Amino acid sequence: MQIRRRRSSFWRVWGSALVSIGALVVIAAAAALMMFAASAAEAQEIPRRHDGRPDLSGTYDIATLTPAQRPDRFGDRLELTQEEAKALAEHWSTNFDKDHAPSDPNREAPPKGGTGIYAPEFTGAAGKVGGYNAFFVDIGTGAFQLDGKYRTSIVTDPPDGRYPPLSELGQERSKRVAPFRHENTGTAWWLELPVGPYDDHELRPLAERCILTRGASGPPSMPGMYNNLKTIVQTDTHVMILIEWMHDVRIIRLDSEHLPDTIRNWSGDSIGWWEGDTLVVETKNFREIPGSVTRGSRDMRVTERFSRIDAENLRYEFTVEDPAYETAWSGEYPWPATSHKLYEYACHEGNYAFGNIMRGARLLEREAIEQGTSGGSTGD
Repeated sequence: MQIRRRRSSFWRVWGSALVSIGALVVIAAAAALMMFAASAAEAQEIPRRHDGRPDLSGTYDIATLTPAQRPDRFGDRLELTQEEAKALAEHWSTNFDKDHAPSDPNREAPPKGGTGIYAPEFTGAAGKVGGYNAFFVDIGTGAFQLDGKYRTSIVTDPPDGRYPPLSELGQERSKRVAPFRHENTGTAWWLELPVGPYDDHELRPLAERCILTRGASGPPSMPGMYNNLKTIVQTDTHVMILIEWMHDVRIIRLDSEHLPDTIRNWSGDSIGWWEGDTLVVETKNFREIPGSVTRGSRDMRVTERFSRIDAENLRYEFTVEDPAYETAWSGEYPWPATSHKLYEYACHEGNYAFGNIMRGARLLEREAIEQGTSGGSTGD
């Protein structure tokens, strides 16, 4: 009888334990189901195409007061405080209002030749000879946020948020461009150079010729001083990005191969593929831009990642591998959706200044020849 009682007690205890374990399993399964349901609901919140891929289509305004490179005072600090972000927005708002004040009709004329865009006192477009004021500029009204935090810069790697040092190749390119970076003295200083920046219209910067602004067009695509809209159109086989500034178009072939190395474009050759819900785009086969140091070499390779933050906003990430720099560098920032329409940036049709630039150069050269002097050094 004693043995039976012990056995009976044993089974009662063991049975209770099994019931407890079973309850825990049920609770864990229910919790997992709830997490799965929440995850599924979250995944359904972003727009998707018929094939289940995220729909990236839309128009986005990437204007932001956050700079590409981090100001030195922030060091390795990635984020701004709420107070710093507010102060930045207020500072720009004050300057914007000041620049909109009526012009003084009795103000003095600008110095001959302007101040030159490389002069220390240069603060605006066209070398202070009557260029753009704040009316024409659209750089946003505040710093951008990612993951609920304001950022100090777009560049995130290196950790100091700044471009890496130039490599030997980059320094050599910089030396070739250096003679072209000259203060505008109103003289034909370039006559002392073997090849001057005004000797041929094709030697002028691509942006000045209304052909391309690689910073705005990308890759990587960066916010500019104005016209920061991007429109994405997505199909099963291609993704098209229409860039407002210079009215440029990027065509990204999905699940394709790169063109032969002999075929090169200003914006490179882009192919893309999906990694989960992220569109990865790789671009290579660039043409080197004349007179540029910071806009990438012909051997640059850029990897971009587009993903949806929510139904309205994209997350844009990029990594640049360029032998012109000592190391690769990366960055990220949001692409917020906008209801604004992207209109044609009709640059070439109104680019009357370009003809005047070349005519002005010929005039200064004639004056220098008549005076028997080029009127200045190269600034080396």
